[in-house]
Amino acid sequence: MFSLSPKDNKFFDLFIENAHTIYETALLFEDYVKDTTCMDEKLAEIKNFEKLCDNQQHNILNELNKTFITPFDREDIYSISKKMDDIVDFIEASASRFVMFNVTSIKEEIIDLVDLVVKSCENVIKLMEQFKDMRNNDKLTEIIIEINKIEEQGDLIFRKAVRQLFVADIPVLDVIKWREIYQYVENTLDACESVANIIEGVAMKNA
Repeated sequence: MFSLSPKDNKFFDLFIENAHTIYETALLFEDYVKDTTCMDEKLAEIKNFEKLCDNQQHNILNELNKTFITPFDREDIYSISKKMDDIVDFIEASASRFVMFNVTSIKEEIIDLVDLVVKSCENVIKLMEQFKDMRNNDKLTEIIIEINKIEEQGDLIFRKAVRQLFVADIPVLDVIKWREIYQYVENTLDACESVANIIEGVAMKNA
């Protein structure tokens, strides 16, 4: 049955719930790269959180289908949900490659990138907490700017790390696997920025 209550605000709470799960997944990923023991077991735990995020996304979309009047454009609710799901998908894909490529030693650059992923995901929680009060909310703007800055920091680390792969005397297979790992972690930061950019657009449209 469709909900006819004006501008149902439950979506904001669902986004906050999803953001917390994303952050917990990022913390697991941080532990994963900083301690390479029991990587198969840790990867399984990350995959479990990725499935939880999938379920939360399905819940958001089910609510969207049942709700007649939404607090902002339906297309934007869908886009935010999908981009939030992308964050966890990229974390899981990044973690999977450590096992796929049989990585046994960790590069400092990947630790720096994953630290930024954790920081960005923490800011996604703050972003969602401020989202409900989007009109003329300076705090919301500050968080969006911070997420963009984190992504820029990630770009710099990514470029430096990839360059180092091609100037260092290391096996070609190592170049290939680390280039792919760096890319997936960088994609995670890009997904966080995409969420922030969509919300910035929503806030502007509803100012």
